[in-house]
Amino acid sequence: MRIGLVSSAVPLIQGGGRFIVDWLREKLEERGHSVAVVYVPSTEEPDRILQQMAAFRMFKLDDYFDTVVTFRPPAHMVIHPNKVIWFIHHIRVFYDLWDSPYRPVPDLASWRALRATIMRADTTALREARRVFTNSRIVGERLRHFNDVASEVLYPPILNPDLFRSGEFGDEIVCVSRIESHKRQHLLIEAMRHVRSAVRLRLCGLSLSPLYLVELTRLLSEGGLDERVTLDHRWISETEKADRLARALAVAYVPLDEDSYGYPTIEAAHAMRCTVTLTDSGGTLEFIQDGINGRVVPPEPRAIAEAFDALYVDRQAARRMGKAAHERVSALGISWDTVIARLLS
Repeated sequence: MRIGLVSSAVPLIQGGGRFIVDWLREKLEERGHSVAVVYVPSTEEPDRILQQMAAFRMFKLDDYFDTVVTFRPPAHMVIHPNKVIWFIHHIRVFYDLWDSPYRPVPDLASWRALRATIMRADTTALREARRVFTNSRIVGERLRHFNDVASEVLYPPILNPDLFRSGEFGDEIVCVSRIESHKRQHLLIEAMRHVRSAVRLRLCGLSLSPLYLVELTRLLSEGGLDERVTLDHRWISETEKADRLARALAVAYVPLDEDSYGYPTIEAAHAMRCTVTLTDSGGTLEFIQDGINGRVVPPEPRAIAEAFDALYVDRQAARRMGKAAHERVSALGISWDTVIARLLS
């Protein structure tokens, strides 16, 4: 089958929005399909959104692909008779974040009119699809609430689960993620000021926010944490990541209202490590069950510190929850066979 994978992308930035596309391409090609990836550079600047939506709308792909799968908005605007949408999030500032401090524009009539136009266009394009999937229940609920569009949850796997393995449980809580304010690494650093055990913290990832890096560095210095917290500002390789997780005590992933469970959660599970997350971390709560396969605590440094200490003191509990996390991957049917069967059904 000739399959086109169409998505928007921020140039030079790696992350889940690209991984879901690139990894699917590799798995489709392994199964004998002819696949092309179409990325269009994009920005979420509010006054540029309609132009970008129009650009996707003008694509003519009928002659090239039997099936088109779209991912990151506004790629779903593409017109194709056999369009399948694997929807990973809205342009959230015009949806669930509109009434939040994250809205980048004032609540004026002109911006409300733009929001209404975007929502109408999204709804039209979404309803054109033969099938609509989402990467989490929370995204599916937003589609139903804002666009009155039904969808099916299709959880994204990682590329090479066999790369991850379990070794001896060390003393480090590892967090591998883009370093950005909404990923809230600052809460993890602040938590380390309250721990009572010898637990350590390692933060790995790149950032596009120089001011946030300055803030994290300040927190480390003021808390006297330089010897107990490692801030590794770079994009580590998959092999190095697997090595870190194999020796970790646990993983921490504490984003604010994440769209899905997040690849760090699943990578940890494949390495038989549990994940510490927060009660307001969104899609992570579809995977992590407190005390069963991880810890879910309030977004407060002291609560996070208590979870870290408990894992350090009770390694058997950490091991038990890590094993349960590994088993939950299978229980939720998170596999490439499942993904491809559903997308092409």
